[in-house]
Amino acid sequence: MKKGTLVIVILLAILMIGGCMTCNLQKTLVNTDENVKSKWGEVQNQYQRRADLVPNLVATVKGAAAHENKTLTDVINARAKATSIQVNPDNLTPEKIREFQQAQGELSAALGRLMVVSEAYPQLQANQNFLALQDQLEGTENRITVARKNFNDAVQEYNVQVRTFPNNIFAGMLGFEKRGMFEAEAGAQKVPQVQF
Repeated sequence: MKKGTLVIVILLAILMIGGCMTCNLQKTLVNTDENVKSKWGEVQNQYQRRADLVPNLVATVKGAAAHENKTLTDVINARAKATSIQVNPDNLTPEKIREFQQAQGELSAALGRLMVVSEAYPQLQANQNFLALQDQLEGTENRITVARKNFNDAVQEYNVQVRTFPNNIFAGMLGFEKRGMFEAEAGAQKVPQVQF
């Protein structure tokens, strides 16, 4: 065999092996990227569930505590803001995640204030509709926590794939970029004070 033919055969073998590796890498990155998108969809689903419960909760509280208009208005406005922020699963940057999380945090705070106000109304505390909505909201908050954890786990797996050598070389060329995660909100490490 001539040297030129041997060099061509070796180059073709290297190209084929490199092509197979790139295809496998792309498949892995696509799979982990789709998993991130799926988990993000579940996060949005749970936040939407909460947003859907809010009007019923507000209507129930409004009947019993009609003069608490500011609190009710705050909840309604926070819900509107939280549902207006849409994050495209193809653009899960840390900034977009923070913006989404901030709006959801405002709704959480408004709901917390609504629950505090509701404690001042004994007839509301005995209302079966209110209690059922409160239980559903609590369950939804737990589901949101689980969905966010699953999303962060999926993003971590994806980001490891994107940032690990030699994947990091090809990931950028193939358009795969690091994704953002949910982070603890400012002040989350502080223990809430309970006063009687």
